[in-house]
Amino acid sequence: MRYYPLFLDITGRKCVVVGGGNVAERKVERLLACGARVEVVGKSLTPLLAAWNGEGKVVHRDADYEDSCLVGAFLVIGATDDEAVNGRIVRDARALGIPVNIVDDPTRCDFILPSIVERGDLSIAVSTGGRSPALAKKLRKELETVYGPEYAILLEIMGKLRGKVIAGGRSSDENRACFEVVVSSEILDHIRAKRWGDVKDLIRGLTGIEMEVEPR
Repeated sequence: MRYYPLFLDITGRKCVVVGGGNVAERKVERLLACGARVEVVGKSLTPLLAAWNGEGKVVHRDADYEDSCLVGAFLVIGATDDEAVNGRIVRDARALGIPVNIVDDPTRCDFILPSIVERGDLSIAVSTGGRSPALAKKLRKELETVYGPEYAILLEIMGKLRGKVIAGGRSSDENRACFEVVVSSEILDHIRAKRWGDVKDLIRGLTGIEMEVEPR
């Protein structure tokens, strides 16, 4: 099976995680980081999940799984070690048209969760199609050494530059060429060395645009 790569906006969406152990905790952490409204279903929680519940970051349904838990959900993650419960989660979610993921069981997943490298708004996702999470983890660690914090700064600069370039009213081809010449330049070297004046001069020389570049 080949999965369709997709980044979902789950801000404010109800996402249900069934299970309250360490695996569930990791899944909840990622959902919260993406702005989801998370509901955790299970009789017991890890200390961190319990703390998040106490702080109002998650909603805890202190009960065994029932299909009513999925009402209104945008997506569902099953993180239990009970095969029968996992099977019911899959059946119920699909009956309601809700995408479902069962941890460590790709055959029951409508979507899988990649290993991710994050640098500010830059996200690099690694997936092995569920065949080898260990390999995905290894590749993620290698990417972390290649793509350092300078890429977060570059992306912030490019985001500001994009708005200014597009406002200039040039053609899309001209705009694209402008962006490509900047990212292909020595700008990353200047960012790594914190030579903000050189970054500013480079952008001005390549695009004719004057802008502030030093991060806050």
